[in-house]
Amino acid sequence: MTMAASDVDGNTFAVGSATLPDAAKAPAALVAMKTALIKNIGATVKDQTTAATASASDTALDIEVRGTQNGKPVWLVGRFLAQDKRIYQVIVVAKEKPVSRENIDMFMGSFKLN
Repeated sequence: MTMAASDVDGNTFAVGSATLPDAAKAPAALVAMKTALIKNIGATVKDQTTAATASASDTALDIEVRGTQNGKPVWLVGRFLAQDKRIYQVIVVAKEKPVSRENIDMFMGSFKLN
């Protein structure tokens, strides 16, 4: 998996991607990525939706969870996408200073599958 991330005021904005050997395994890989992130912050999913995608063969999950990291509260907003053999995670982990919903929506909305 390749990941690019940036820290803004103690908050992390990140995009990760990987190529799978088999496109049929993409939905399970998305669930595994989501589950690992949730476990990392000791959270449980309270809000999960299946997001609209440009193609019926694409898969997308959106989550929003609250948990803790290093004893401090965190808010994780994530989108997990699959297109053929490629999988992606687009996340915001808010820690120190609150991130506005507008900034989260702008970041999430800026990621487009080709």
